[in-house]
Amino acid sequence: MLAVVKIAGQQFKVQAGQSLYVPHLQGNTGDKVEFSDVLLVDNSGTISVGSDVKATVKAEIISALVQGEKVIAFKMKRRKGFRKKHGHRTHYTRIKIESIA
Repeated sequence: MLAVVKIAGQQFKVQAGQSLYVPHLQGNTGDKVEFSDVLLVDNSGTISVGSDVKATVKAEIISALVQGEKVIAFKMKRRKGFRKKHGHRTHYTRIKIESIA
């Protein structure tokens, strides 16, 4: 069974038993999370899309806070002595899909 789920404004293709990194979700390790914004479900060849979908995706939080790679935004104007350096690390949550029902 396959589903396309909208989590925090992004679309993810998920299957039962799969683990993936999603934008940071509120909750602690071991908490159960439910996503009801399912866009597509493929149940052994039977595809339902849009308002026909009546499924929810249940998942468990494996790691509450995972930091991504550091991203540096560096601005400089030559011959002016102007230099700015900004950086950030995006926060993610690792979840494991338990079921698509």
